[in-house]
Parts: sequence; C-alpha cells; structure tokens
Amino acid sequence: MEVEKTVRNVLNDIKKNGITALKKYSKEFDHFEGEFTVTPYEDIDAENIEEEMKNVINRMILRVRAFHEKEKEESRIFFKNGSMYGYIVRPIERIGIYVPGGKPLPSSLVMAAVPATIAGVKEIAVVTPPKNGKINPYVLYAAKRLGIKEIYKIGGIQAIAAMAYGIGMKRVNKIFGPGNEFVNEAKRQVFGVVGIDKLAGPSEVCVITDGTVSKEYVESDLVSQLEHGKNSKAFLLTNSKEIFNNISNERIEKKYFNSIEECINEANNIAPEHMELLVETPLKYVDLIRNAGAVYLGDYTPVPAGDYFVGTNHILPTGGAAKFSSALGIWDFVKRIYVASLSREEFLKERDIGTKLAEVEGLPLHRKALEVRK
Repeated sequence: MEVEKTVRNVLNDIKKNGITALKKYSKEFDHFEGEFTVTPYEDIDAENIEEEMKNVINRMILRVRAFHEKEKEESRIFFKNGSMYGYIVRPIERIGIYVPGGKPLPSSLVMAAVPATIAGVKEIAVVTPPKNGKINPYVLYAAKRLGIKEIYKIGGIQAIAAMAYGIGMKRVNKIFGPGNEFVNEAKRQVFGVVGIDKLAGPSEVCVITDGTVSKEYVESDLVSQLEHGKNSKAFLLTNSKEIFNNISNERIEKKYFNSIEECINEANNIAPEHMELLVETPLKYVDLIRNAGAVYLGDYTPVPAGDYFVGTNHILPTGGAAKFSSALGIWDFVKRIYVASLSREEFLKERDIGTKLAEVEGLPLHRKALEVRK
C-alpha cells in the first residue's frame, strides 16, 4: 500500500505541475540535475566502447531481428457473396521503452526495440536513469545501432509519468520495459491513459529433469535466475532421486515426482516465466506444455542463452501470467483494425439477424438504422 500511495502522489504531482515536478523528482530519486537529453560527450562515450562489445551487441540485434521477422503479420481481406471482410494491421505510432538503471541492461532495450522497428513503429522514446549524470554507454550504443534518436535521462516513477503525460517529451501511446516495484506500480496506474506491455514480477525458472544431464547444468541454471534478486524464484521438478537429494540450495523449491509427465503437470500449474526441459528426449514432452513464458529444450539451451542470443524474446509473463499472456512479440506493437463492406444483396438477406436482436436487446434505433435501408 505504501508503494501504491507513493506512486500515486508522484504521478499526480507531475501531471499537475509538469516539468517543474519532473525535475524535482529527478533530483530526489536520480540525484540528477541537468538536461534530460543525451549530450554529444555521451555519444562519444558510446562510440568508444570496446570493439568486442560492439560486435556482441550487433550480433545480438541480428539474431533477435532474424527471429522476430518471422512473426510479421499482413493485413487480410477476403470476399464472399459480393461483400468484403477482413482486417488491416497498423503499427502503434509512438512507444516508450523503459530501460532500468542499476545494472546496465542493453539486452532489454534490444528485446523491446527490435520487434517494434520490425512492426513499423515510427517513433521510439527511450528513458533510463542516469548514473553520475550519464547514460550507460552500452545502452546508448545499442540505442544508436537501433536507430533510436530520442533518449532521455529519466528514471523511476517520473520516467513513466513523463511518457504517459507528455512531460518533457511527446506523449507515447504504449510503454514497454521492466523495472522495480515503483516502476511496475506506475505502469499499472497509468494504464488506460496509455497502453503497457505487461506488469513484470520477479524472475522465475522451472527446471524439469530426469537426471540424464549433468547435475552441474541443472544447479547452474536454477541459481542463474536467482541472481536477478531476492524475490526471484527457482523450481526444480524431477523424477530423479539423485538430483533431488544432491541439490540443496535453500532458495530452490524442489519437488519429487514419479514421472516427467507429472513434473510437467505441476509446471503447468506454476506457469513459470522460463521452463527448461533437461531430459533425454525433450521433444517427446512439448505437446504436454500448456503454460510457460518460454520453454528451453535440452542440455545446450539454458535460460541465459535465451536472455542473450537465442533470438527469442526475453520479456516474458511472470507470476502465473503465462496462463493468459504471451512473450513479447510483433503483435504487441501493432493493432488490427476490422474492415467490412456488405453488398446490398447480402445486407437485405441477413438484415433480420440484426433487427430481431436489436428488438430483444431493447435498441429500437439500432433496428431503425437497419430497416431504413431499401
């Protein structure tokens, strides 16, 4: 409740008092006073990062782009009985991407910006907390490589307010990107004013194993996700007594089952952000999986590979949301607009469906709009 109240007060203050309040909270929370836009010196810093890291970021962008290109959806129009039906696909015109401070996360920027550009989003604003008055050069380099020109040194609640209300920048239509509990709550509270991608919770991994792979692989994959924070969750589901007995990290929640099928059934109940199938024949079980943000199969596809270079998106549903939502993809950056044009013949033939339903629903003017046509 305290987080909710704090966020509401900050959002209301910025909405009411604009740039003055935005600067006040940037000073209070980010310890930053100055222009929110990137300086030429920061551009130079970004271009001066190690060549090895430039190559790494460039390769990641290419791999993520190659995957998301396959998700592109075309408008569809079809004809029947002289009438036309279908939908047109249009990109969201303007989005904002929040990149957390603390640890630099150029990978999160890539994961949001690449499908956005493929979808055809024309305007992308990036906001990220400054450290010592500057944006992390790796994040900035990634933004420049992606062709993003709008980059702002704003963090936390105030960054969400700036994007949602158009304070210090042009207002966005939808906000993307993970953040801490204050950012998450701010996104929740501005939803409806703007769209949001999802409410990200603590990171989760669920490893299912039959004991045929290295114990070291299993344990490493589990603890890698605990590295994200004290609230991160790791589940080990196995039918191997040896694995169950020999992995003893107190932060790992372990369950023993008689079969891999039972393990997967439990995983479907958890609906984890990340699921790994470290079993002898992982493809055998894929059809049983109903709820997961992403599923990684076999010895050589640990979650960190998905985070950085598989090409699939690492912005995933958490907290059981995989039961009703999906990984970030092209579909999050477009809208589908239905189009229809009935022929006179079909309209007159099928009109009674509408007139009778309008009568039942007590909408006489709806009925009249149908009946007036000859």
